[in-house]
Amino acid sequence: MTHILFTAIRLDGGQPRDVLVADGRIAAIAPPALPEEYEVVDGRGALALPSPVDAHIHPDKTTWGQPWLSRTPASSLRDLIDGDVAARAGMPAPVEERAGALMDRAITRGTRAMRAHVDVAPVHGLSNVHGVRAAAASRADLLDVQVVAFPQLGLLTEPGTAELLEKALSEGADVLGGLDPVGVDGDMNGQLDVLFGLSERAAVPLDIHLHDGGPSGIEQVTEIARRSVTHGMQGRVTVSHAFCVADLAGDELTRVGEILAEAGVSLATCALGADPVVPFGPLGELGVLVAAGSDGVRDPWTPFGDGDMITRAHLLAYRTDARTDAELAACYAVVAHGGAALLGLERTELRVGDPADFVLLTGDSVAQVVVDRPVPSLVVRAGRVIARDGRLVDGGQRRAAGDRLVERASR
Repeated sequence: MTHILFTAIRLDGGQPRDVLVADGRIAAIAPPALPEEYEVVDGRGALALPSPVDAHIHPDKTTWGQPWLSRTPASSLRDLIDGDVAARAGMPAPVEERAGALMDRAITRGTRAMRAHVDVAPVHGLSNVHGVRAAAASRADLLDVQVVAFPQLGLLTEPGTAELLEKALSEGADVLGGLDPVGVDGDMNGQLDVLFGLSERAAVPLDIHLHDGGPSGIEQVTEIARRSVTHGMQGRVTVSHAFCVADLAGDELTRVGEILAEAGVSLATCALGADPVVPFGPLGELGVLVAAGSDGVRDPWTPFGDGDMITRAHLLAYRTDARTDAELAACYAVVAHGGAALLGLERTELRVGDPADFVLLTGDSVAQVVVDRPVPSLVVRAGRVIARDGRLVDGGQRRAAGDRLVERASR
């Protein structure tokens, strides 16, 4: 059994304490006794927080680490989709390289896992799925990645896409994606018939982008919830963005929230630009799981984004006008615990028995971290230091020599 002692770290903003990790889990806090052999990592009084999760990102589109991309004007979702296809055709670096660069960035900022939406369409084939899967495989010891086969160009309006989606689920995709059954395909029941049928046959979760607002959007949300129950998929369906829900308030928000909670349908929000943010506080009280993600990062859709989920918690707080410590901490909880629950990861609250997945940061409290957005001094995965001060430790494969000290206790 491998033991690692993290000295002088602060849990819950309290006084510095030593934390003993054994085989990737927290074995003891302020341990009264130590094993004969263990490694020591000096926490230097830093604040420890559970590692965040990116519940919605598009790494196949990114230009991270590449020359600057100038974007063309767009006035509609279709303009953005068409501009994306045109821009990506001219990208010199392959998907694996670009996605991998973004994953490395996310890892150094503490990201524990990500749900990666990856375009599948006749024009792309499965090249994006293969590229992102390869990038994830080479970092499997650093980051958990769920790949979503996502019909960005449409499902029914792009013949051959349904067949490619099914093939993608046997060639590296873990989750089936959908996109605006009405707004893009113009056929709510037709698209949902395909999605729920394929999801049920392949026994995979379903994650549907929904940008449509107003009554049409709510109709689609409630139909997705109804089908989730009918197909026995409670807890396995996510609606991403859900701008129509973000626009609700009062009794109507309660009504829709109760429908989502009963059906076990989760929501993913991104706090991106001027896009609406779902009211995660009231929805959480109703039992709706809400997670957060980066969405696009330096891609043909947006010049913004940086793969840093601590920054995303900051944006979530800023967009919701969070002011109190409790409100700021709630934004981090969406990023850390909401994301972990959405991806089916074990929750960590840095208690004995929890996975030793955490970040060490400068700050008095989680509220200050959300506001200040410090770069983690250490990123710890399963008890192993994988990044320090914004850089992977020795390529992420092992600790630098100065990070480790082996001690033997006197007996």
